[in-house]
Amino acid sequence: MIRFLARRIIRNYDQPNLPEVRKAYGVLCGIVGICLNLALFAGKFFAGIISNSIAITADAFNNLSDAGSSFVTLMGFYLAGQKPDLEHPFGHGRIEYLSGLAVSAAILIMAFELIRSSIDKILHPQAVDFQLLTAGILAVSIAVKLYMAYYNRTTGKRIDSAAMKATATDSLSDALATSVVLLASIIGELTSLQIDGWCGLVVGLFIFYAGFTAARDTLNPLLGQAPDPDFIRQIREITLSHPEILSIHDLLVHDYGPGRQMVSLHCEVPASGDILQLHDTIDNIERELRQKLHCDAVIHMDPVQNQDPETLQLKDEVLEIVRSIDPVISIHDFRIVKGPTHSNLIFDVLIPMKYPMTPEELTEAINDRIHELHSDFYAVINVDRDYGSSVCSVSDSEEPEKEG
Repeated sequence: MIRFLARRIIRNYDQPNLPEVRKAYGVLCGIVGICLNLALFAGKFFAGIISNSIAITADAFNNLSDAGSSFVTLMGFYLAGQKPDLEHPFGHGRIEYLSGLAVSAAILIMAFELIRSSIDKILHPQAVDFQLLTAGILAVSIAVKLYMAYYNRTTGKRIDSAAMKATATDSLSDALATSVVLLASIIGELTSLQIDGWCGLVVGLFIFYAGFTAARDTLNPLLGQAPDPDFIRQIREITLSHPEILSIHDLLVHDYGPGRQMVSLHCEVPASGDILQLHDTIDNIERELRQKLHCDAVIHMDPVQNQDPETLQLKDEVLEIVRSIDPVISIHDFRIVKGPTHSNLIFDVLIPMKYPMTPEELTEAINDRIHELHSDFYAVINVDRDYGSSVCSVSDSEEPEKEG
């Protein structure tokens, strides 16, 4: 149904990377979610009243909270899609994360109330009146929730939305919770066991877990999480596809909401190259990243000696020293400053975010190894952290430099 509606309502529906198309998908799924959840609430609330089941009634109010969550998500997509203004030059994309956080809070509050009601039902059990109509309503509800999980998951992947993926998880949890309620009703009819309150408690715990998961998924980008490894890989491939670029490092991704990334990185280029031509290459890379990945990139150009035999030999020796200490470490921005009594080897060292040695300990270890080979050389080292984690590293240790 979502695909059918998208083809007839959303212009350029087959280009989900476009901000306006992404916004349209979010609004469409939000409207469909509101309608389906309200219908499920009405059906389950009626079934809960006629069967005197706290578990079914609890599940009904869960669907009502899902309808409210869908409305908040809808408004989040609408507001996040607004154009940048003077007060918010990078757009309003993070509103989508805030709306997801609000949804998570509502789910957790609802879960707490349902758990409290279910505990009361456990302490004061009442008989449940099983009817085929009730079972039919619950079976239809399970099917609808499975469909909602499917279209939210599919669309969430299509437009890369953490909020919609969280909604899909919530829908799948709802389907499982309703299955538990249906099973409790059947067991209550076939046996004398009064497990309605216990099943209501299970439903409440399922809802609480779904709310916790959704909160975690929306908090992570707000707090600043590591960039997607595939996104980093695409940046590397696009940048290094230009023969003038020897290597890249110091890659940072700033997330201002889905589809609103600011990227900064350093590109090493031959010091002997034509400065105007190299500057034109950098401009072309920034433009290509904007067109293909829909991100704004700022690239710093680092000229390096890639044809001086002495510099290349010393760099290889230092790289071997660094790798002997730990293979995960890499170096960049290597250069030599010669003096009358000694020479400085100036370079940056890249280490993972979680590394057992302190920068001071690592610097001392590298300097000691260098002095063993060259007593008149001193290393001036700047230690960088790999904010993208080791899987996102863009450094000499992963890919050898291109020859100039």
